[in-house]
Amino acid sequence: MGGLSGELLAALQTSISGVAASFRIERTTPVAGGCIHRCFILEGGGRRYFAKTNDRSALDSFAAEADGLAALAAAGARVPAPLCRGQAGEAAFLVLEHLELRGTGDYAALGHSLAIVHSIRGESFGWRRDNYIGTTPQLNRRSPAWSDFWREARLEPQLELARKNGLGRDLVGKGERLAEALPRLLSQHAPAASLLHGDLWSGNAGFLADGAPVLFDPAVYWGDREADLAMTELFGGFPQAFYSAYTGAAPLAPGYATRKTLYNLYHVLNHANLFGGGYAAQAERMIERLLAELR
Repeated sequence: MGGLSGELLAALQTSISGVAASFRIERTTPVAGGCIHRCFILEGGGRRYFAKTNDRSALDSFAAEADGLAALAAAGARVPAPLCRGQAGEAAFLVLEHLELRGTGDYAALGHSLAIVHSIRGESFGWRRDNYIGTTPQLNRRSPAWSDFWREARLEPQLELARKNGLGRDLVGKGERLAEALPRLLSQHAPAASLLHGDLWSGNAGFLADGAPVLFDPAVYWGDREADLAMTELFGGFPQAFYSAYTGAAPLAPGYATRKTLYNLYHVLNHANLFGGGYAAQAERMIERLLAELR
């Protein structure tokens, strides 16, 4: 039915029935859902759910996604609520609330919503479990010091992947110098441990028909709220109404322009490790710019 095997379809039906007893799958429709998973709309009796499927190896990724969505929802953000997850043979799945989303809407409300999420604070940096940034494992071991966390759980793992992927000795060497210098680069900055979406670009936010914002596909952790805001600027940025609303509710500290480059370096390195292309050269330029700040 709609590209789903009988075994997977049966597992989806059984799992959904455990939390929505009267629902019966009558129709499945493949839909676009990013470059990682196969996605479907499941329909029956006038109701719809959104299902992500992948190989069984994605089971932990789906668990991490459900965990992140629950955390954002508890902080007051609108998200597609996780319904159930499981596996069938060699396949894994995650079923979410189905939301009809649009690409544009109330960006000021999105800025306010993000500021509210960031107002939720943790006791240290990290998270209760590791998760994923795209398909890359993301380490979240707890640390009381932000510069230690960013070096050990963000920058150094990406540099190690860059070494393994042969992205160039110059890039890795300069990156290691930057990692050593992080305490100096962040010495005047003492952020609170805020709840972060973790992977916030325009492709991971949408809007309901009334313009209300929705967040999805998170990679949550406790961190510097500027890391979320920086990523919104990385791939085209959001409209000015978003930034005006956010900074009106939560002004930024001096030095954000430099820290923005540092935080976005993590994502550019991750893209270099996942996709290659020009991302490695972009990452090296960013590292050079940050090293120049330390001279």
